[in-house]
This record gives sequence, structure tokens and C-alpha cells, in this order.
Amino acid sequence: MSHIAGAGEPVLTDEQQETWFAYMRVLLRLTYEMNSQLQADSNLSLPDFDVLNALADSPGERLQLTTLAARIGWERSRLSHHLQRMSVRGLVDRAPSVTDRRATDAILTPSGRAALVEATPAHAAFVRTMFFDGLDPELLTPLRTALEQVHEQVLAHGTLPRPGQPQRRLPVLPTA
Repeated sequence: MSHIAGAGEPVLTDEQQETWFAYMRVLLRLTYEMNSQLQADSNLSLPDFDVLNALADSPGERLQLTTLAARIGWERSRLSHHLQRMSVRGLVDRAPSVTDRRATDAILTPSGRAALVEATPAHAAFVRTMFFDGLDPELLTPLRTALEQVHEQVLAHGTLPRPGQPQRRLPVLPTA
């Protein structure tokens, strides 16, 4: 069994550790390969693609920054810096939120939508080749179920708000 130095108690069983390592190998390598494919084929990074997809799949193709950050699993500061770079390239705009003027929305631009539409077919083919073609079709449903269970656990115990839930704001206190 795996141990943390000096802890004495098992942290993960051997099976859990081997499963975790297998997951990490796939996560790290697949992320690298998807990023390389997108950059070579469409001049988009994987983070660009993630942002564009989230916006395209949202009402009015716009989301408050806090909601977008939670949806793609980023800290708000990382998202803000990345949106600035995407904005310079004409892929997104930022504007006051339509639902809360104190907040900012990220908005998919026509150029961003065109870039996403152009990149998606080659990226989907790449995902099919790299992920699904090597997978026994009988494992697809159990794999999806397992991933959904893990995702729910991350949402339940993670630090980001659940995607789609408004961020809890601190009350505005009157000044003396």
C-alpha cells in the first residue's frame, strides 16, 4: 500500500494508486496532445477552445466571469487574464453583465464563433481517434457513469461553486 512519509496509515490501496496513476497518465498526455492538435489545426489553444465552447453553449453566448470560471474549472484571475488575450485576438468581448451590472460577462464574438465552428470537426475527429477508438464499446457506459460519479464528488467537495449556480456575494455593509 501507498504511504505518506511518516504517516503510517495507508493513503490509497494499491488498486486505487494504480487507477489514479493511469488516470493521471491519460489526463496529462491527452491534454498535451489535444492542445497540440488544436494549435496546429486551428491556431487555438485547448484553453481557448474550452472558453469558446462554454460560451457557445450558454444563453446568448455569454456568461458572467465567475460562472464561466466555475464552469471550466479555473480561478477567476486566470480566466480574466486569458480573456484579455482572447479579446485582443477578437475571439471574445467583455461587457457589463445583463443580469448584474456589478459583474462582467464574457461574450462570444462572431470571430470566436467562426473559429470554434472551424476547429470543431478536426478536434472531434482527433478526440474520437485518441479516446474512443481504443476503448472497448462495452466500457463506454460504465466509464461515463464512473466519470459522472467522480465529477459529482469533485463538485460536492471542491472549492469552486457548482457550474450554473450564482456566486454567493457578501452583503454590502453600510458605511459609518
